Amino acid sequence: MTDDTLRTDGGTATFTARLRRNVEQMTIEDAGLYVVLLLAAGFYLVPIESGLVTSIKTGTAIVETAPFAPPGPSGFTLEKWQAAVEALLRGMGNSMLYAVPATVISAFVGSITAYGLTIPDWKQSYKALVLALIIAGIFIPYQAVLVPLTQFWSQWAQLTDLLSFVWALGIPNDYVGIVELVVTHVAYGIPICTLLFRTYYKTMSEEMIESARLDGATLRRVYRRIVFPLSGPMFAVVLIYQFTQIWNDLLFTLVLVSTESSPAAPVVLILAGLGTSLEGQDFALRMAGAFFAALPTLAVYIFFGDEFAEGVAA
Repeated sequence: MTDDTLRTDGGTATFTARLRRNVEQMTIEDAGLYVVLLLAAGFYLVPIESGLVTSIKTGTAIVETAPFAPPGPSGFTLEKWQAAVEALLRGMGNSMLYAVPATVISAFVGSITAYGLTIPDWKQSYKALVLALIIAGIFIPYQAVLVPLTQFWSQWAQLTDLLSFVWALGIPNDYVGIVELVVTHVAYGIPICTLLFRTYYKTMSEEMIESARLDGATLRRVYRRIVFPLSGPMFAVVLIYQFTQIWNDLLFTLVLVSTESSPAAPVVLILAGLGTSLEGQDFALRMAGAFFAALPTLAVYIFFGDEFAEGVAA
């Protein structure tokens, strides 16, 4: 018997003994907690598993098997995934064109606004008034601004005419809806971003800020050298939240882009009609499209995961 085998066996024996000891020391409350956690995990994971296995089933397998059951060798296919990628790839690019800049701009402006409402010394009554107006913006529902929003972009800010030099380069003027979506989501995102950043900035050390001021640092330098570098965790929280909200929004997209046949149609607009026909619903295609469209938000969560956990705990 080699040393590696001894180490493996010893490790297994140690793990088994530790597991047995933990089980013996487990109380009824602990066991109940684990049962609740397992049930909660199953509650959230079963629909995801059902959707995923549905996306790789043939039409016959969908009819003959339970939603959460594997398709089997004869019922397995990736054709729906291929069709979903081909149908949504253009929309994914269009969604990136407005989701990324709108997320970054709203997060950065929210950070600066929160800094101005937290660190600098000016009348508290003025701060309270501005903060109240910003918080009020969070509670304005999308539906309440649809009519004025449409009138603003169609009658007052006519970007089709203002950006004529862009369309002269060969870019379809349908993409004016992308520009409108960027501005709209930035305006709607600033209030919540400001509130989140302000909550974070109120926990910063006042002594550190005051020391920088005594050394002659201006408000701009304090933000650039101290506040901004320390804002990484909250930037992760805001970027994840904003990107998810903007990426999944359908209402503003319907108003400003209108049709899925438009060259500038985002992925949510195309996904809404994917797999729908006079013959009925193609559930496998719709599930494949839903999972494919969710990949960018999943990537953002994975990329900013550690900073997100730190920002939430702050």
